[in-house]
Amino acid sequence: MAAVVGFLIISFGIWGIGDIFRGFGVSTVAKVGHSEISIEQFRIRYNEEMQQLGRQMGRPLSPDQAQAIGLEQQVLGQMVAAAALDERARQLRLGISNDEVAKQITADPAFRGFNGQFDMSTYLQRLREVGYTQQRFEFEQRLTTLRRQIAAAIGSALVAPKVPAEALSRFRDEERSIEYIALDGSKVGDVPAPTPEQLAAYFDEHKVAFRAPEYRKILLITASQPEIASTIEVSDEEAQRVYQDRVKLYQTSERRHVMQISFASADDAKHASERVAAGLAFDDLAKEPEIADRLVDLGTVTKADIIDPAVANAAFDLADGAVSGPVTGRFGTVILRVVNIEPASTKSFAEVESELKRDIASDRAKAEVNEIRDKIDEELGGGASIEEIGKKLNLKVRTIEAVDRSGRTPAGEPVADLPAGVDLINSAFNTEVGNENDALSLPAGGYVWYDVINIMPSRERTLDEVKDRVEARFREDELIKRVNAKTEDILGKLKSGASLTEVAAAEGLMVETKSGLKRQGGAQLPPRVISEVFRTAKDAVGSAEGQSPTDRVIFRVTEVNVPAFDANSATTARLLDQLKASYGDDVLSQYVARLENDIGTDINRSAIAQAVGRAPSESSF
Repeated sequence: MAAVVGFLIISFGIWGIGDIFRGFGVSTVAKVGHSEISIEQFRIRYNEEMQQLGRQMGRPLSPDQAQAIGLEQQVLGQMVAAAALDERARQLRLGISNDEVAKQITADPAFRGFNGQFDMSTYLQRLREVGYTQQRFEFEQRLTTLRRQIAAAIGSALVAPKVPAEALSRFRDEERSIEYIALDGSKVGDVPAPTPEQLAAYFDEHKVAFRAPEYRKILLITASQPEIASTIEVSDEEAQRVYQDRVKLYQTSERRHVMQISFASADDAKHASERVAAGLAFDDLAKEPEIADRLVDLGTVTKADIIDPAVANAAFDLADGAVSGPVTGRFGTVILRVVNIEPASTKSFAEVESELKRDIASDRAKAEVNEIRDKIDEELGGGASIEEIGKKLNLKVRTIEAVDRSGRTPAGEPVADLPAGVDLINSAFNTEVGNENDALSLPAGGYVWYDVINIMPSRERTLDEVKDRVEARFREDELIKRVNAKTEDILGKLKSGASLTEVAAAEGLMVETKSGLKRQGGAQLPPRVISEVFRTAKDAVGSAEGQSPTDRVIFRVTEVNVPAFDANSATTARLLDQLKASYGDDVLSQYVARLENDIGTDINRSAIAQAVGRAPSESSF
């Protein structure tokens, strides 16, 4: 499924869904040249983006959340950029044949069936999952290809300069060494229990930290495809029948390791073949200076993998280790050698039995899940609650009596066995009592239906309710104050000229060292410490919080090593490729912005607000 989404959405949103722009209407979100983006087109695209983001997060995205992350601007930018590129493609009279569109679609791994080949039913199912018709997707594929052609022309001549590559390389590969001491709360003495007056004063000052969160009571029904499949028994007889129906899927074609030498003429090939027939080894022939550059290792391939039919037929007629005579194919005359043969094979029923039974059970479970979904959707459409549906359809209804936004009960324990792969809690906190909620799709197949039946508002707790927690927090805060004071005292001594060894001995601490530290990678020290080390000059001292708020690492930077920059290394080549891609995105964005300006772009803010169901005065633009 990710491949389908990736097919439609690429960096900077330029490949977003532009839809089919037809003429000019009275209610438009934007006009780009001769193209119009209607309110309905924008609304459809906007809702699709909201649904897709919701699927990625495992919970529905609310309108307020969509506005907060700037989804309107993103969708509008995508659609306007796409329309501008489509206009430019028409100006340049660019086109793509139906055969090429079909070739691209049939080659996409997302549309392969159980046998690894393009499968029409899989193709249509994938399109349904992302809300596409076949006609719309294929139209979008055509537009996307034309946009890519323009993008490729814009960025093809870019060359990434080596100066930023060198700066990034040095930043990434710089290494530092330090000597340090670790200070924790045990080194600053015990904090006495607070007096009642101290505890009350501390609680009054920090009441908000101890406030009871909002809790919600949730009812849910889960139909999980893997769970249902685990209860389904598949007989040996049924598995055998399915095996016979699918036996071709378990067959592996014969594969051969083929070496090929091409020749400038048929006479040259005939002469070489005669020399081999007279006793010259194929490998020795291949080593000769005028021959070596013409040797090609085709690898271990099936007959279908060899493009030239004449070469394929000849290679698969040879015995293991044999050398062919001259073979005249589409691209000239060659002689071949078969290095090794891997015979065709068929996996036995015993080899695939477990997998096959799992597949059969999964197919049955999917059908059961769909049947349950249809029944529940029908009941929900009639106004039934989750509790009523559970009783009527004899489905297990689970009750979560009280849970907060973090997924914890009033006792502070996490709610156990929540449905995996979906964010039920956040979804429940984005609805209200009595609302009909969309089912959450489980990643492995299945759905979760839920109702919020009670909301317990957030409230201030009394000191008696949280006394133990308040005392623990008081002690921790006092401990942090002591650790900070001790840290500043030690840093003062180090800055005055004392060595880390002298200070450590006086405090009863051990000096440790770390070398080869980098800004990224490795877990030798907490990230906060690493960040501070790389902000500190050589021979200078610094400190940072350790693994917990009461831990401190006090250090001196003893060595800074910046490796020499190798402009010709493979690592640098990859870095230059990344920079080129980044520069290409920047240039393409500038090109599209200029294109939008030259073609002429008008935006209707009121229409955008109407499309997303918001008052114009609330525009996020």
